[in-house]
Amino acid sequence: CHSRAPRRSCAPMPSPALTPRQRRALCAKAHALDPVVQLGKAGLTPGVVQALDSALWAHELIKVQMRRPEDKKAEAQALAEAAGACLCGVVGHVAILYRPHPEDPRLVID
Repeated sequence: CHSRAPRRSCAPMPSPALTPRQRRALCAKAHALDPVVQLGKAGLTPGVVQALDSALWAHELIKVQMRRPEDKKAEAQALAEAAGACLCGVVGHVAILYRPHPEDPRLVID
């Protein structure tokens, strides 16, 4: 693990359990966001997992652009599991992932 922040772990954290209402609220908040991670032809590589971890650490709620996956929902679920995040939804070829900051959560969801 080559993390720059010593208190941060590269191991996937358990994904938070969200209710359907919370998922809808997070999808609504993500509507205005642009994708910050793109998944290319190579698929889910260690570099993509590291980019997911960094983006979730910085933003908590992100969009991930997938490149023509055969099974969008399975690919999105694999992304969420690799990042220790919750899959909030899939819109087109874009997955919405949420992982609260372990020390200083910024998003408030009811």
